[in-house]
Amino acid sequence: FEAVMAGAAGYVLKQIHGSDLVGAVRTVASGQSLLDPRSTARMLQRIRARQEKKDPLKGLTEQERHILELIGEGLTNRQIGERLFLAEKTVKNYISSIFTKLGMSRRTQAAALAAQLKADAERDHGHHD
Repeated sequence: FEAVMAGAAGYVLKQIHGSDLVGAVRTVASGQSLLDPRSTARMLQRIRARQEKKDPLKGLTEQERHILELIGEGLTNRQIGERLFLAEKTVKNYISSIFTKLGMSRRTQAAALAAQLKADAERDHGHHD
């Protein structure tokens, strides 16, 4: 995985047979990339997992993302409800959905994540308050 991410053009498993190895070298030499199918499947899984880690909010709806931001700002459920014109009960439902999707159980965890994401976004976009 690390080799391919670093730019390797091919990858074969140790138990490759002589003639296959020659074919593999020729394939790469002709400018094509070569990956053992089993390794490719594993590698794609790892790349996807890495992408998902990068965006832990991928599974959240726009509204859930917004509510997570407001939790990060320290608003109570009632304040979030007032700001978004939602019933407090509705806000609670959204929050439990957010916790389930993010695998969290506490508001402080969600607030910490929101603060972290906000800091990352500001760093990535070069904005400062």
